[in-house]
Amino acid sequence: MNLIFKPGTEKDIPVIAALAYKIWHEHYPSIITHEQIDYMLNMWNSEDATTQQLKAGVRFFIAWLDDEPVAYAGIQVKGGYNFLNKFYVDVAHHRGGIGKDFFAYLLQQMNRALPVKLQVNRQNYKAINFYFKNGFTIEQVADFDIGNNYYMNDFVMVKQAM
Repeated sequence: MNLIFKPGTEKDIPVIAALAYKIWHEHYPSIITHEQIDYMLNMWNSEDATTQQLKAGVRFFIAWLDDEPVAYAGIQVKGGYNFLNKFYVDVAHHRGGIGKDFFAYLLQQMNRALPVKLQVNRQNYKAINFYFKNGFTIEQVADFDIGNNYYMNDFVMVKQAM
């Protein structure tokens, strides 16, 4: 099996949106409602939303296993830190090392002089443990009102500059 990582371009937007739909509907139903999943996918992971983020400077990356997209991520510099605003691995490929290798690749794409921050749902234990193993600590507990009576109940996590 051949695992490669590539920057996502405008032509990859349908791949990213389809992968988001698949991953979110497989991973998140035990954490948030289907209605909130669809709301958040539409708001931040649809083709239109991804296009707008790409134009606003978010850099997207896709992990490919042979010819199959298995993970995607989005990073940007915000203020004085790298913001990992998306990092998702296909549930069928969890615990196979793809996340670890993809994350190492993403760190190489970031400004190493700046810390890395992210937000993760407080009930997403697999992801939280992954981030702990990769040097993150919890900086803040926060609830973010995202509209439509939905909230993101998150940890803001940080990994110090490399």
